[in-house]
Amino acid sequence: MHTRELIAARAAKELGNGQVVNLGFGMPTLCANYVPEGVKVILQSENGMLNFGGTPEHGLDDCDLANSGAEPITALPGSSYFNIADSFCMIRGGHVDVSILGALEVDQEGNIANWLVPGKIIPGMGGAMDLLVGANRVIVTMEHNAKDGSSKIRKLCSLPFSAKGVVDRIITEKAVFDVTEQGLVLKEIAETTSVDELRKLTEAEFVVAEDIKPLVEVN
Repeated sequence: MHTRELIAARAAKELGNGQVVNLGFGMPTLCANYVPEGVKVILQSENGMLNFGGTPEHGLDDCDLANSGAEPITALPGSSYFNIADSFCMIRGGHVDVSILGALEVDQEGNIANWLVPGKIIPGMGGAMDLLVGANRVIVTMEHNAKDGSSKIRKLCSLPFSAKGVVDRIITEKAVFDVTEQGLVLKEIAETTSVDELRKLTEAEFVVAEDIKPLVEVN
């Protein structure tokens, strides 16, 4: 399993029966393929669809059915479609239980930067700001380090904030952190990584939970 799939599969384990869940652009959309067996969630896409499933088999996709990243999805019994204004009423009205989003950076205060790199042309923030402040729980999925090896989990984000103090949990291929009032708490760690190694890879400060568990690769 590739890194992105590993992170998405671990994030999908956070989901519980009956939750309304929004999956952000990029890596989070992969979570739809890894919802645990027996768990029934209602996936919501800000472009106007409710109750969809994972990626359809090749040749069975419908070009009119897509997630926020324009990737094909599967309609489930009871699916519904609506305009984007209604979709954002759901998000801003607090009707989304969990939002899983990607990030460029997250910091130990729960701040997140996930939309702007100065000097680069971007299409805009999209629904990120609404999802970050409107969802009841925010989970960030991202690779632990940038391509240049720098930490993406920082003491303080260096990039422009998307929202402040909203992140509840961070999931990478190396660790799972909870964001608390006291700072980051390491809850799970990859079996191939030691705590000392993780500290070297992570700019942010963190404490180790007493009940720390291994981050087990999901098959």
